[in-house]
Amino acid sequence: MANIYTIYADHKNTIPALEFVEKMNMFLDKLVEQQKMNCYRVTRMKLGFRSMDMPEFRIDMEFDNMQQLDDAMSSVVTNENKIEDEHHGFNKYVELETIQHFLYRDFPDDLTKHRESLND
Repeated sequence: MANIYTIYADHKNTIPALEFVEKMNMFLDKLVEQQKMNCYRVTRMKLGFRSMDMPEFRIDMEFDNMQQLDDAMSSVVTNENKIEDEHHGFNKYVELETIQHFLYRDFPDDLTKHRESLND
């Protein structure tokens, strides 16, 4: 079971898409190396195909639980192991007007199963 933090974003027009993804990977790889995150995936809209106006890139980051996500965010805020350098590089390439954040979880999960058993 996992918590999945998803970001949708476009890259700035002045930045090539490949450079944008390289900077994202540098930041996200560091979180994985520090065991602050389990894994991540970067995807790009294929041929602009979509049914609503959404940013071009999607980044899914997987965490065991909310504590691991909080620890990852804390490490960025406190600049643990100088991760702020990679985070700054990531932020300056994102078109801030397009960024959207979502938090998902596997469903059903252990909490759901526990809750359902209480209702029986």
